[in-house]
Amino acid sequence: MLQPAPAHRPTLYEALEALPEGVTGEILNGQLHTQPRPAISHAHVALNLAIGIGGPYGKGIGGPGGWWIFPEPEVHFGRDVEVAVPDLAGWRRERMPILPTGHRVEVVPDWVCEILSLSTERKDRQDKMPLYARYGVRYAWLTDPVKHMLEVYQLEAGAWVEIGRFAEAGQVTAPPFEAVSIVLEDLWLPQQLRLVER
Repeated sequence: MLQPAPAHRPTLYEALEALPEGVTGEILNGQLHTQPRPAISHAHVALNLAIGIGGPYGKGIGGPGGWWIFPEPEVHFGRDVEVAVPDLAGWRRERMPILPTGHRVEVVPDWVCEILSLSTERKDRQDKMPLYARYGVRYAWLTDPVKHMLEVYQLEAGAWVEIGRFAEAGQVTAPPFEAVSIVLEDLWLPQQLRLVER
């Protein structure tokens, strides 16, 4: 008697690829994590950081150029095994002179930025930051649109060292983007819009 063929059990990456549109998936430490599209305050921070850094460093407009800066790239630290989607990431062009043709990026970023929220802060700090350190990402920024905070970290001897914590307003220059000044107040939603969003 013929035995029925075992049912195909999808891999974690196949499960990630099958997620519905509007849901972001990541594979961290052997587990699939999902999250819906971010809030407007999150998108506002991402857009303004992308403009503030991407213009001078990505395009060379008023800055040194020499970088690729991308929002929400799918970074494969191990192909289809360790997959993170940082809110923003940057690569020095000398390390990644040619862009990948598909959606996977398999070169470790030089810089990542995570925008914290109530639903993602624990994952960002406890799962993704150690993952980034393990694979040698040199710089990490954590931004908090609610607390109006920017934390800047540098990797030293395999561990994160906080090299700056900035709050509310004012201008900030922080590695690896010291050639430009970021106006913190521009990252946060105006007060009246923050009240509406909650």
